[in-house]
Amino acid sequence: MKKILIVEDEQRISRFLQLELKHEGYTTETSADGREGYQMAQAGNYDLIILDLMLPNLSGVEICRRLRAEGIATPIIMLTAKDDVSDKVTGLDVGADDYMTKPFAIEELLARMRTALKKQTKSSETPVLKGGKITLDRNRYEVFFDSDAVVLTKKEFELLAYLLMNKNMVLSREQIVENVWGYEYEAETNVTDVYIRYLRSKIDEKFGTSYIKTIRGIGYQFKDE
Repeated sequence: MKKILIVEDEQRISRFLQLELKHEGYTTETSADGREGYQMAQAGNYDLIILDLMLPNLSGVEICRRLRAEGIATPIIMLTAKDDVSDKVTGLDVGADDYMTKPFAIEELLARMRTALKKQTKSSETPVLKGGKITLDRNRYEVFFDSDAVVLTKKEFELLAYLLMNKNMVLSREQIVENVWGYEYEAETNVTDVYIRYLRSKIDEKFGTSYIKTIRGIGYQFKDE
Protein backbone atom coordinates (compact mmCIF):
# COMPACT_ATOMS: atom_id res chain seq x y z
CA MET A 1 0.00 0.00 0.00
CA LYS A 2 1.53 3.30 -1.12
CA LYS A 3 1.90 6.07 1.45
CA ILE A 4 1.16 9.62 0.27
CA LEU A 5 1.93 12.91 2.04
CA ILE A 6 -0.51 15.75 1.25
CA VAL A 7 0.78 19.24 2.09
CA GLU A 8 -2.16 21.53 1.35
CA ASP A 9 -3.54 24.43 3.42
CA GLU A 10 -7.00 24.47 1.80
CA GLN A 11 -8.95 22.16 4.09
CA ARG A 12 -11.60 21.37 1.47
CA ILE A 13 -9.02 20.21 -1.08
CA SER A 14 -6.97 18.32 1.49
CA ARG A 15 -10.01 16.41 2.74
CA PHE A 16 -11.14 15.68 -0.81
CA LEU A 17 -7.74 14.25 -1.67
CA GLN A 18 -7.69 12.14 1.50
CA LEU A 19 -11.05 10.57 0.70
CA GLU A 20 -10.30 9.95 -2.98
CA LEU A 21 -6.86 8.46 -2.34
CA LYS A 22 -8.22 6.24 0.43
CA HIS A 23 -10.85 5.00 -2.01
CA GLU A 24 -8.04 4.14 -4.47
CA GLY A 25 -6.16 2.13 -1.85
CA TYR A 26 -3.54 4.68 -0.74
CA THR A 27 -2.75 5.64 2.85
CA THR A 28 -2.31 9.36 3.51
CA GLU A 29 -0.90 11.82 6.01
CA THR A 30 -1.59 15.55 5.79
CA SER A 31 -0.25 18.93 6.81
CA ALA A 32 -1.60 22.43 6.27
CA ASP A 33 1.68 24.17 7.15
CA GLY A 34 4.78 24.43 4.99
CA ARG A 35 7.34 24.04 7.76
CA GLU A 36 5.52 21.11 9.32
CA GLY A 37 5.05 19.47 5.91
CA TYR A 38 8.76 19.84 5.19
CA GLN A 39 9.65 18.16 8.48
CA MET A 40 7.21 15.33 7.79
CA ALA A 41 8.70 14.82 4.33
CA GLN A 42 12.19 14.66 5.85
CA ALA A 43 11.24 12.16 8.53
CA GLY A 44 8.54 10.06 6.85
CA ASN A 45 9.00 7.20 4.41
CA TYR A 46 6.55 8.39 1.74
CA ASP A 47 6.10 6.99 -1.75
CA LEU A 48 4.86 10.32 -3.16
CA ILE A 49 4.23 13.89 -2.00
CA ILE A 50 1.37 16.11 -3.18
CA LEU A 51 2.61 19.63 -2.48
CA ASP A 52 0.78 22.94 -2.73
CA LEU A 53 2.80 25.86 -4.09
CA MET A 54 1.48 28.54 -1.73
CA LEU A 55 1.75 27.49 1.93
CA PRO A 56 2.08 29.31 5.25
CA ASN A 57 5.59 29.56 6.75
CA LEU A 58 7.41 27.78 3.90
CA SER A 59 6.48 27.70 0.22
CA GLY A 60 6.11 24.53 -1.80
CA VAL A 61 8.99 25.61 -4.04
CA GLU A 62 11.31 26.01 -1.06
CA ILE A 63 10.21 22.67 0.41
CA CYS A 64 10.93 20.95 -2.89
CA ARG A 65 14.28 22.71 -3.26
CA ARG A 66 15.39 21.67 0.24
CA LEU A 67 14.30 18.06 -0.12
CA ARG A 68 16.18 17.63 -3.40
CA ALA A 69 19.28 19.32 -1.96
CA GLU A 70 19.17 16.77 0.88
CA GLY A 71 19.04 13.90 -1.61
CA ILE A 72 15.40 13.00 -0.93
CA ALA A 73 14.12 11.75 -4.30
CA THR A 74 10.49 11.04 -3.35
CA PRO A 75 8.24 11.91 -6.34
CA ILE A 76 6.57 15.32 -5.91
CA ILE A 77 3.47 16.58 -7.68
CA MET A 78 2.94 20.31 -7.13
CA LEU A 79 -0.49 21.95 -6.95
CA THR A 80 -1.24 25.62 -7.46
CA ALA A 81 -4.05 28.01 -8.28
CA LYS A 82 -1.69 29.82 -10.63
CA ASP A 83 -1.53 28.96 -14.32
CA ASP A 84 1.66 30.71 -15.28
CA VAL A 85 4.41 29.05 -17.32
CA SER A 86 7.12 30.60 -15.15
CA ASP A 87 5.59 29.00 -12.04
CA LYS A 88 5.54 25.62 -13.73
CA VAL A 89 9.15 25.94 -14.89
CA THR A 90 10.24 27.03 -11.40
CA GLY A 91 8.51 24.05 -9.83
CA LEU A 92 10.06 21.61 -12.27
CA ASP A 93 13.50 23.19 -12.04
CA VAL A 94 13.67 22.78 -8.26
CA GLY A 95 12.86 19.10 -8.62
CA ALA A 96 9.11 18.56 -8.86
CA ASP A 97 8.13 15.57 -10.98
CA ASP A 98 4.87 17.06 -12.20
CA TYR A 99 2.65 20.11 -11.86
CA MET A 100 -1.13 20.53 -11.77
CA THR A 101 -3.23 23.68 -11.80
CA LYS A 102 -6.35 23.94 -9.65
CA PRO A 103 -9.09 23.07 -10.25
CA PHE A 104 -8.12 19.64 -11.53
CA ALA A 105 -9.88 16.37 -12.27
CA ILE A 106 -9.06 13.68 -9.72
CA GLU A 107 -8.75 11.13 -12.53
CA GLU A 108 -5.91 13.15 -14.07
CA LEU A 109 -4.13 13.49 -10.73
CA LEU A 110 -4.41 9.75 -10.14
CA ALA A 111 -2.99 9.07 -13.61
CA ARG A 112 -0.05 11.36 -12.98
CA MET A 113 0.54 9.75 -9.59
CA ARG A 114 0.68 6.32 -11.21
CA THR A 115 3.18 7.61 -13.78
CA ALA A 116 5.40 9.17 -11.10
CA LEU A 117 5.29 6.04 -8.95
CA LYS A 118 6.07 3.83 -11.94
CA LYS A 119 9.04 6.00 -12.89
CA GLN A 120 10.31 5.83 -9.31
CA THR A 121 10.18 2.02 -9.42
CA LYS A 122 11.94 1.87 -12.79
CA SER A 123 14.72 4.23 -11.69
CA SER A 124 16.23 1.53 -9.47
CA GLU A 125 16.21 -1.11 -12.21
CA THR A 126 18.98 0.37 -14.38
CA PRO A 127 21.02 2.59 -12.05
CA VAL A 128 23.94 3.32 -14.39
CA LEU A 129 23.39 4.47 -17.97
CA LYS A 130 26.14 5.18 -20.50
CA GLY A 131 26.35 6.84 -23.88
CA GLY A 132 29.54 7.98 -25.56
CA LYS A 133 31.70 9.56 -22.88
CA ILE A 134 28.70 10.22 -20.63
CA THR A 135 27.94 8.16 -17.50
CA LEU A 136 24.73 8.75 -15.57
CA ASP A 137 24.23 7.16 -12.14
CA ARG A 138 20.58 7.24 -11.08
CA ASN A 139 21.26 6.07 -7.53
CA ARG A 140 23.93 8.67 -6.84
CA TYR A 141 22.20 11.29 -8.97
CA GLU A 142 25.46 12.04 -10.77
CA VAL A 143 26.47 12.67 -14.38
CA PHE A 144 30.05 12.61 -15.69
CA PHE A 145 31.63 13.41 -19.03
CA ASP A 146 34.80 11.34 -18.77
CA SER A 147 35.94 12.44 -15.30
CA ASP A 148 34.25 15.86 -15.38
CA ALA A 149 31.08 16.23 -13.30
CA VAL A 150 28.05 17.68 -15.10
CA VAL A 151 25.60 19.54 -12.86
CA LEU A 152 21.96 19.14 -13.99
CA THR A 153 18.57 20.08 -12.58
CA LYS A 154 16.21 17.20 -11.80
CA LYS A 155 14.28 17.51 -15.07
CA GLU A 156 17.48 17.84 -17.11
CA PHE A 157 18.75 14.70 -15.36
CA GLU A 158 15.54 12.77 -16.11
CA LEU A 159 15.52 13.93 -19.73
CA LEU A 160 19.12 12.82 -20.23
CA ALA A 161 18.35 9.49 -18.53
CA TYR A 162 15.42 8.91 -20.90
CA LEU A 163 17.55 9.76 -23.93
CA LEU A 164 20.29 7.39 -22.74
CA MET A 165 17.81 4.58 -22.05
CA ASN A 166 16.73 4.92 -25.67
CA LYS A 167 20.04 5.91 -27.24
CA ASN A 168 20.25 5.75 -31.04
CA MET A 169 16.44 5.67 -31.20
CA VAL A 170 14.48 8.62 -32.63
CA LEU A 171 12.07 9.89 -29.97
CA SER A 172 9.11 12.14 -30.71
CA ARG A 173 8.36 15.15 -28.56
CA GLU A 174 5.16 13.39 -27.48
CA GLN A 175 7.12 10.38 -26.21
CA ILE A 176 9.59 12.58 -24.36
CA VAL A 177 6.95 14.71 -22.64
CA GLU A 178 4.87 11.70 -21.63
CA ASN A 179 7.81 9.77 -20.19
CA VAL A 180 9.79 12.62 -18.62
CA TRP A 181 7.08 15.04 -17.52
CA GLY A 182 4.34 12.51 -17.03
CA TYR A 183 1.43 14.40 -18.52
CA GLU A 184 -0.26 14.24 -21.88
CA TYR A 185 1.36 16.18 -24.67
CA GLU A 186 -0.09 19.57 -25.56
CA ALA A 187 0.60 20.74 -29.09
CA GLU A 188 1.56 24.26 -28.06
CA THR A 189 4.10 23.35 -25.39
CA ASN A 190 7.80 23.74 -26.17
CA VAL A 191 9.07 22.35 -22.88
CA THR A 192 11.03 19.57 -24.63
CA ASP A 193 12.82 22.02 -26.92
CA VAL A 194 13.68 24.27 -23.96
CA TYR A 195 15.21 21.46 -21.92
CA ILE A 196 17.06 20.01 -24.90
CA ARG A 197 18.71 23.44 -25.26
CA TYR A 198 19.64 23.32 -21.56
CA LEU A 199 21.23 19.89 -21.99
CA ARG A 200 23.11 20.89 -25.11
CA SER A 201 24.56 23.94 -23.38
CA LYS A 202 25.82 21.80 -20.48
CA ILE A 203 27.10 18.85 -22.55
CA ASP A 204 27.43 19.30 -26.31
CA GLU A 205 28.48 22.96 -26.29
CA LYS A 206 30.65 22.68 -23.21
CA PHE A 207 32.56 19.58 -24.31
CA GLY A 208 32.44 20.10 -28.07
CA THR A 209 30.32 17.04 -28.85
CA SER A 210 27.09 16.52 -30.78
CA TYR A 211 25.37 13.65 -29.03
CA ILE A 212 21.86 15.15 -29.04
CA LYS A 213 20.53 15.27 -32.58
CA THR A 214 17.46 17.11 -33.85
CA ILE A 215 15.38 14.94 -36.16
CA ARG A 216 13.44 17.47 -38.20
CA GLY A 217 9.69 17.09 -37.97
CA ILE A 218 9.89 14.30 -35.40
CA GLY A 219 11.91 14.99 -32.27
CA TYR A 220 15.34 14.09 -30.90
CA GLN A 221 17.91 11.33 -30.72
CA PHE A 222 20.90 10.63 -28.51
CA LYS A 223 23.46 9.40 -31.00
CA ASP A 224 26.05 7.16 -29.33
CA GLU A 225 29.05 8.08 -31.44
